[in-house]
Amino acid sequence: MAIKPVAIFGGTFDPIHFGHLRLAQELAESIHVEEVRFMPGGTPPHRAAPQVTSRQRLDMAGLAIGDNPLFKIDDREVRRSGPGYTIDTLVEIRQELGPARPMCLLLGADAFLELATWHRWHELFAFAHIVIAHRPGFPPESWPARMPEPLAREYAARLMRQPFAVHLSPAGGIVTQAIAALDISASMIRDSLARGVSPRYLLPDPVLDYIRSHQLYVTQEVNEAR
Repeated sequence: MAIKPVAIFGGTFDPIHFGHLRLAQELAESIHVEEVRFMPGGTPPHRAAPQVTSRQRLDMAGLAIGDNPLFKIDDREVRRSGPGYTIDTLVEIRQELGPARPMCLLLGADAFLELATWHRWHELFAFAHIVIAHRPGFPPESWPARMPEPLAREYAARLMRQPFAVHLSPAGGIVTQAIAALDISASMIRDSLARGVSPRYLLPDPVLDYIRSHQLYVTQEVNEAR
């Protein structure tokens, strides 16, 4: 009998917004998962440190997903000292889930195309399937030409044509799924806040209320003007 997968969705979430939430919802429904674990990163190894604390990003993620029973918060990367590598997280979760439960790592297409730069990236497939969200106009057929050859080989060998195939094995496959195009980014929201422009309707109201109450992402000039 097939077992529902557990999905892992990591990111800096600086701040979390509707693009993150819609990606997780659509992928979760397309592969019919047991739950999606939102996992804010602690110290990101691939980018500059976030502007706010890991605790604040964790709080915002919790506020964003609080009314969705499919979504859960996992704070292990925030609690971990040092760089947060995805492979270490997947190893931990696999030990907790056991060998049989399918596990899916949710990624956007842009992140997947950079996968070969990740720490011990080849080993990720031993612990999870990778489920990739892509926007209309960015079809998977165009991806191999943009991948380094080692990643293109893995992609060709592991691609599953049916999303529900992830139920039949614990790890090792790749699934692609088109999702609604929400042209929202965390940098867009941070820039709006820094300029004193409201980012309302780009992120959940409880998250925006938290940002305002803690005066996050606001420049000194904007603060002085208030």
